Amino acid sequence: MATEKYIHFDWAVKRMLRDKANFGVLEGLLTVLLKEKIVIKEILESESNQESYDDKFNRVDIKAKNSEDEIIIVEVQLSREVYFLERILYGVSKTICEHISLGNDYDKVKKVYSVNILYFDMGTGKDYLYHGKTEFKGVFTDDTLQISRKQKNTFRRWSAGNVFPEYYLIRVNQFNELAKTPIEEWMKYIKDGIIKEDTQVPGLQEAREKLKYISMTHEEKQAYERHLDNIRIQNDVINTAKNDGLEEGREEGRAEGRIEGRAEGRAEGRAEEKLETAQKMKNMGLDYDTITKITGLSISEIDKL
Repeated sequence: MATEKYIHFDWAVKRMLRDKANFGVLEGLLTVLLKEKIVIKEILESESNQESYDDKFNRVDIKAKNSEDEIIIVEVQLSREVYFLERILYGVSKTICEHISLGNDYDKVKKVYSVNILYFDMGTGKDYLYHGKTEFKGVFTDDTLQISRKQKNTFRRWSAGNVFPEYYLIRVNQFNELAKTPIEEWMKYIKDGIIKEDTQVPGLQEAREKLKYISMTHEEKQAYERHLDNIRIQNDVINTAKNDGLEEGREEGRAEGRIEGRAEGRAEGRAEEKLETAQKMKNMGLDYDTITKITGLSISEIDKL
């Protein structure tokens, strides 16, 4: 039996998952990732997307509000960006500002989750999934600052971790595991477009029905195939540049090695010459001070001869 072909996640998140009929796919990923049931209430339009092209926040793929009125940003990044971490910080900060009206109390500040799916090699960590959030830790006690019982009646959130944004970095290229757990099954789909026939993982069951390649129109298939070709070309260019850089680096290293080798040889020769001269002078009975002034060797070096 032929393996079913599914639309790659990077295409789906940009073209299809904004549709309410397909919310279940995205809800499944977020439920598995955040480890709590996520229901998307609506897809939000960023005010920034209505501003000039130069605005740094025009890169968000999906911005959703869940049933708890929290905001979840889902973004797919295909190519390397030097200031990526700074950009996602900017994006989250701007989202918070967009969703609190002037004059509102600060308790109206929205909790924001930033989910970033990276199809490029970022950093040097060994894991494929990283999670970051803000907590206040005791400098001397290492305990985590919590809201008191009395304050819990006033504050909706109990700790800094429930106030400040949370970030998820999914490093797709780093995933090389067998798909045994729900997050691993999701990673297998995100990386390779493969979904188990008998999957019970939230969202992937919906994806098997909603994201079949065969269901696309002829025009959609053409646009999709062009997208895949562009990614392959982009990856080839990046890999070629990387390999060229490595080869240039090796050649420069070999050249530098030859130069350094000659320099090291000359330095070693001069050092040996000094020792031989010092030995002769010592055999002649010259005092250590005189030998030191002529050869530059220390008294301890001369004494070892």
